[in-house]
Amino acid sequence: MIKYAGVNNRKKVYVMKKLLTIALAATMLVMPLAGCAAESSTDESSASNGKFVVGFDAEFPPMGFIAEDGSYTGFDLDLAAEVADRLGLEFVAQPIAWDSKDQELSSGNIDCIWNGFTISGRENEYTWTEAYMANNQVVVVNADSDIASLDDLSGAVVAVQKDSSGLAALEENTALLDSFAELIQVDDYLNAMMELESGAVDAIVMDEIVARYQIQEAGSNFVVLDESVASEEYGVGFALGNEELRDQVQAALEEMAADGTLAQISNEWFGEDITTIG
Repeated sequence: MIKYAGVNNRKKVYVMKKLLTIALAATMLVMPLAGCAAESSTDESSASNGKFVVGFDAEFPPMGFIAEDGSYTGFDLDLAAEVADRLGLEFVAQPIAWDSKDQELSSGNIDCIWNGFTISGRENEYTWTEAYMANNQVVVVNADSDIASLDDLSGAVVAVQKDSSGLAALEENTALLDSFAELIQVDDYLNAMMELESGAVDAIVMDEIVARYQIQEAGSNFVVLDESVASEEYGVGFALGNEELRDQVQAALEEMAADGTLAQISNEWFGEDITTIG
């Protein structure tokens, strides 16, 4: 089980009472950018023009999200910014609609997808770095819920993000999925958390790293079930065949692991080094 403690105070910018404000801001920021993807189609990588454009979900704390001051922040964005600096590239954080990520990548609007992006089940769809973090798909419920195990989800209304690893994990576990009264697909987990808080859904299937961070930062009345739905690993995904840029990013990550920078950034966000490059 992943535990977080001693998180640096400068990172405590995400609170549950701000969910609606942040979600609305993210919608205004993400949608225009996603809509421009088709118009900016190019076969040339942004990295060849001196920029490293990273696609991320702006509503996926702590990996990538919108801070209270409107800036983009997150663990993955900190890693990506450090990589860009080491490669001599200008770092550009570009929020995207998660279910449009493939279009953004194939159009050349972004150079990679870096935002708690699960390798498992997508091995042949992208050119990947090596995994830099392990994660689980878990179930989040209200603390006073009668749901204490996966078996207790029978007859429950469950929320999951569209085109997410949580959805993929459920689709592979048909027995569990078929036991639900209803599976609701939402655009992002901020909405899912609000639905759970209001009682509109009984549970959420989501990334453990994200779930525990949100619960810790917001002090919300949610708990994570001990039993997970699936285990997975995070990596940086590039368009198939873009091995040159992938190799450059991989080398930078390995350098960061060797000199302690990877551990330092992890400690700033999670209070411990939970990275897996070593």
